[in-house]
Amino acid sequence: MSLEQINSGVHTHKKLMRVGRGVGSGKGKTAGRGGKGQTARAGYKALSIFQGGGNPLVRRIPKRGFTNSFALTVLSVNVADLDREFEADADVTVEAIVAKHLVHGQFDQLKILGDGSLTKKLKVTAHRFSESAKAKIEAAGGQAIVLPGPIPAAVKQKAGRERNRAAKAALIAKRGAKAKKR
Repeated sequence: MSLEQINSGVHTHKKLMRVGRGVGSGKGKTAGRGGKGQTARAGYKALSIFQGGGNPLVRRIPKRGFTNSFALTVLSVNVADLDREFEADADVTVEAIVAKHLVHGQFDQLKILGDGSLTKKLKVTAHRFSESAKAKIEAAGGQAIVLPGPIPAAVKQKAGRERNRAAKAALIAKRGAKAKKR
């Protein structure tokens, strides 16, 4: 290959298509739009699922499943990976795991799984631990520290109900005390 061949076939100044200039334009009478009808008109726009007026395939097939847009993205790392990447007595944090490229992409929580063996004493900090991972870390003399995550909605609702009950009980007791004084 020589320098002259690098850009061969590359047209930087492409000639514009001249629409509406008749048969001699190179695009014929209809300028590439086909025959008559809706698609020949200016401003025509069809849905991507349009199939010639019939019921499209995406509407004929039933919908299945559910995608929870509020679900947390949880990435996982095995204890064997931690054993391979970190020195003994190291503090293994989420930032350190990301810096070592053990996880890729965006995530909300990190979970440590128990696949493989752990021979070093490590202080591991993550959002979640599997039972086997926690046992292996503690068996090697290390610590498994759970990071606080977002409070689940059910727990918040339960706490709110308990607060409301306590406030109601206090109000009733206060009214009862006033009634006794009279």
